[in-house]
Amino acid sequence: MEDFAKGHPMPRVFHVNWFRKSSEKKFIWPGYGDNVRVLDWILRRIDGEDIAIPSPVGYIPKQGSINLTNLDYAHLDMNALFEFKKDFWLTEVKELMEYFESNVGEDLPVALRNELENLDERVHGITE
Repeated sequence: MEDFAKGHPMPRVFHVNWFRKSSEKKFIWPGYGDNVRVLDWILRRIDGEDIAIPSPVGYIPKQGSINLTNLDYAHLDMNALFEFKKDFWLTEVKELMEYFESNVGEDLPVALRNELENLDERVHGITE
């Protein structure tokens, strides 16, 4: 991976869970036409705007950095949207590691293995 990166810009990777639900089992994000709000944030982030804060699993939007103008959605709870549940992430990381071990094994690039191990350490450090 390091050899490939020499002279080539590496892609920016973003993860969005459009289907996260509240404790009432309602979708937190309205979806469809409002997804462009998140895409706008992603493009502004790529352009270098200071609109993200670090989290155990990557960078998340700073409060107020996603344009919510004229959004009328009763179930939108930005705090719940970006909440980290340690039990969920412990399971997620374990399953990721098992997947890569069983499907890629020793061919997994060292850089990716290190990222997974670092993610595991950060998730274990989450306090709720």
